Amino acid sequence: MTQEEPALVRRRAFIVQFRAETNLTQARCAGRVEHIVSGQATHFQSLEELLAFLQRILLTVDAQPPPET
Repeated sequence: MTQEEPALVRRRAFIVQFRAETNLTQARCAGRVEHIVSGQATHFQSLEELLAFLQRILLTVDAQPPPET
């Protein structure tokens, strides 16, 4: 992150939708996640699958230079 870049940037934004049966206290987590900028999306059946998708996208985003303004 550069000094000019805001802390919350669009290229690191996601939509996460949890299925009705999600219950984190019982370790049940399922739904769909989408990266706003690229449109890449996946369904997940566990918190681990959700975090793996987020990690994969963020590693890709962080490897690219920020867009010119």
